[in-house]
Amino acid sequence: MAWAQTISESLAPLVNLVYPPRCPLCGGAIAQQNGLCGPCWGNLQIPAEPWCSTCQRPFINESMEEGAMCAPCLQNPPRHGGIAAGTIYNDASRKLVLSFKHGGRIALAPMLARLMAGKLSYADENWLLVPVPLHRWRLWGRGYNQAGLLAQQLAALTGAGLELQALRRNKKTPPLAGLGRHARARALANAISVPPKMASRVAGKNVILVDDVLTSGATSDSCVRALQAAGADEIRIACFARVLDEVLTGAG
Repeated sequence: MAWAQTISESLAPLVNLVYPPRCPLCGGAIAQQNGLCGPCWGNLQIPAEPWCSTCQRPFINESMEEGAMCAPCLQNPPRHGGIAAGTIYNDASRKLVLSFKHGGRIALAPMLARLMAGKLSYADENWLLVPVPLHRWRLWGRGYNQAGLLAQQLAALTGAGLELQALRRNKKTPPLAGLGRHARARALANAISVPPKMASRVAGKNVILVDDVLTSGATSDSCVRALQAAGADEIRIACFARVLDEVLTGAG
């Protein structure tokens, strides 16, 4: 609402006086809240073309032709219609994610969402934002769903619709890191669904699935399957940080 923004802007000088703006990565002084210092901005890796025509995975080789597909998509074509990542997962984005997800720094949500929104130029009222769900035990323990906070911010930035309860996690799943493809599939079997009462709100809609980090893609694939089963039309994925093995290992 406009009045809320006006109040927030009028109180900003007082907030900055009491709580001087600090970079959430290095602790250095910055001009305003919800930002990073110049050097830390430079440490974020922003994905750019050329990238895979199917999943927008950036190519290391800048001479790749338009329309080229990455090896993972050629081997196993994805169910989704594309991935929009605000950053590539590295040390800088990892620190932001950990602070946001496990450190209770929910005030980082607007900044993270702005980086994501920069890759969602197509998002408008014809799209529906749906966050990856947390199991209720994890939600009670953490106190918030980080994907839901990002989806709320993206709705305000893009004008897209928002449905926070479109997906439900039916069982608590173990950590997927280190599990093989088949083990991840077993862990996620029947773990995520669209509640019956939400099916009519998803059917026929173009959906943007929102999460903080995209790793193996197993969880997002389970969400996409559930949305497709409920009749969703095109489904794309938006995340703040995308994990790419070649970046983590330094492979060329």
